[in-house]
Amino acid sequence: MAIRYGDRQSRTMFPQSVEEYVTSDDPVRVYDAFIESLNLKELGIVLDENHVGPPPYDPRAMLKLLVYGPSYGIRTSRLLERSCYHNFSFIWLMGNLRPDHKTIANFRRNNIKVLKLILKQCARLCIKLNLIDGNVLFVDGSKFRANASLNQIWTEDRCKKNLEKLDARIDELLESCEAIDDAESHMPSLVELKEELRGKEKLQKKVQAILQELQAENLKSLNSTDKDSVRTKGRQGSHAGYNAQIVTDEKLGLIVSSDVVSSSSDYSEFSKQIENAEEVLGKKAEVACADSGYHQVEDLEKISSREGDTEVVVPSKRQVGNKEVKAFDKANFKYDAKNNEYICPEDYRLKFSQYKKKDNSNEYRMKSPKQCLECRHFGDCTKSKKGRTIRRSVKEELKEELEKVYESDKGQKTYELRKQKVELPFGHIKRNLGAGYFLLRGQDGVNAEMSVLSTNFNISRMITTFGVPTLVSMLLNGGI
Repeated sequence: MAIRYGDRQSRTMFPQSVEEYVTSDDPVRVYDAFIESLNLKELGIVLDENHVGPPPYDPRAMLKLLVYGPSYGIRTSRLLERSCYHNFSFIWLMGNLRPDHKTIANFRRNNIKVLKLILKQCARLCIKLNLIDGNVLFVDGSKFRANASLNQIWTEDRCKKNLEKLDARIDELLESCEAIDDAESHMPSLVELKEELRGKEKLQKKVQAILQELQAENLKSLNSTDKDSVRTKGRQGSHAGYNAQIVTDEKLGLIVSSDVVSSSSDYSEFSKQIENAEEVLGKKAEVACADSGYHQVEDLEKISSREGDTEVVVPSKRQVGNKEVKAFDKANFKYDAKNNEYICPEDYRLKFSQYKKKDNSNEYRMKSPKQCLECRHFGDCTKSKKGRTIRRSVKEELKEELEKVYESDKGQKTYELRKQKVELPFGHIKRNLGAGYFLLRGQDGVNAEMSVLSTNFNISRMITTFGVPTLVSMLLNGGI
């Protein structure tokens, strides 16, 4: 059988144009059409045709590069520079422009606010194209590693311990330096000791500055590399990171808004993220859904109790725990609203005792501990000599209403959709794009990165749904 061999010296009569580098159904054409459809003025980019000095690169081309690169896992400025020389789709996208890595890095650094708005314009474009309805919204969060080491997280206790060690070592070095001045030649090098002394003094000033910042801002911990990052826990262990939040729409599962917060918990993020998404949509959602990690009644109330009747589907920890209700669990104690008392299974009454500000709850106790001590169930119901106590949230009635919404047929159907609609984007971003970590530092930087990564997911999802030629036509004919 004949074998086909390549020939690097072969020539063509007419060289190809850059336009011929990619086919009509190449995904890069969608990214090109998407950026072309954006309103640069709304993004905050002003084109100055009368610029004095060396002409800058076309900002549209630079945006195309920064948005398209991550879709193939190419995110760093040096890899983007290399792609502009070796990758046909990048060469076509840039129109043969070849910015160096410093130019790319500087453009990204100087246009953080622009990149943060990319997803917002993408979502509004999708709304215009009827790809996002905004009726049912899903919220979820995922931990992303920060561009910082866990070893650079400082606490007040760690600072004080390090300062004690540094003070002791600096005193030793000062004594050694004084001794060497009067000693013989066989003693250690004075130059080396003075270099170490300068290093220790520099570190001492750094630790002192960190300690002052911790005390001034009343912080529990601070990462000296990326001050906005926090200690997060994931399946791979603890690391310095951020909590990325997204809100997706029910129709195609497209991302409506994204946010990155300096918190290891989703506990009080629900209302904020829904309101962010509604600001993009320009209307209030009919249904808002999230997992039990967002179940903080006071926060859910901000959405469920406002005007507009948004139905909140968020299960409590008890509902997703699937734990068997035991004989003397709180659920088996009846609440007497009229007398503000609880009635135990043995018909004894627990009276209101005190208000607990810490968890916004009321505590109920047996009027006489003797009732519990003489009860046949003492030891099973409670082992406390003070008798059984029960806590009831001030928002208990609202909590019960939210639990009923989740347990309803509609609530169950909505919650079943949650995984495929809001967890899929994180899987795509972390696995397909290889972006389980941020390159930039600081709140603004990581939010800009998340905006671009979320846009990548939306475009990929639309390509899968409509195909490249159809989607390009939709973008160019229905752009903002």
